[in-house]
Amino acid sequence: MEYNDFQHLRFERRPNGVVLVTIDRPDVLNAADERLHRELSEVWATFDADDSARVAVITGAGKAFSAGGDLSMIEEMTVSYDAVLVQLRDAAAIVTRMMETDKPIVSAINGVAVGAGLAVALLADISIMSETARITDGHLRLGVAAGDHAAVVWPLLCGMAKAKYYLLTADFLDGREAERIGLVSRCVPEAEVLDAALEIADRLGRGSQNALRWTKRSLNGWLRMAMPIFEHSLALEMLGFLGADAAEGVAAVKEKRPARFPSAQED
Repeated sequence: MEYNDFQHLRFERRPNGVVLVTIDRPDVLNAADERLHRELSEVWATFDADDSARVAVITGAGKAFSAGGDLSMIEEMTVSYDAVLVQLRDAAAIVTRMMETDKPIVSAINGVAVGAGLAVALLADISIMSETARITDGHLRLGVAAGDHAAVVWPLLCGMAKAKYYLLTADFLDGREAERIGLVSRCVPEAEVLDAALEIADRLGRGSQNALRWTKRSLNGWLRMAMPIFEHSLALEMLGFLGADAAEGVAAVKEKRPARFPSAQED
């Protein structure tokens, strides 16, 4: 794909090979429908193939980075095996293609980040988060396993104890707490998020490109070793979407009430 083929991502060229990528569905807080989910997987090959690009910065338009998956898309997954297969493919591609991209990626987490958006935010090589932004891996709220990126990335970033706490409870955490536990690289005031990310990207764009890319590739060896864990968790997540708990989880979100998961009810 070429940059102008993307529908929900905007691109802006900056000096020193920096490409600013903006998730652009602000009317729905940049929630990922099927098209955006696919674009978040395909954009990295396009960026990597751009000879004039050295560093990507990704952020969200408006008040959010990305408020997770579009609810209609998730609801379809609870009744359609084919829809689950589509998301299995695209969710896997986001993780593997971000890992395989040679060039550095910086995320500017300017607001809430959930689901596929959170995967992109945390898989970036450097993550800059607003103090007031809030993130959660919300899979458990929907009654499915924490697949996507979480099982492979969170324990490496913040340790197993914090990873288990936040993934099992699906609690939100703000930028200060995310930085404190090591989940993001830096936390800055809300007004400074994008500027800080662009400044870092500019610095990387002026650095030794071979050294940057080879260092990234070496460090990503830790992620590659954990890929069997990722593939297992993603398969279990997708299996969960076809069960009764996920249907109840989606209904609870739509009706804005606590979920009553069938697996938690007494016989």
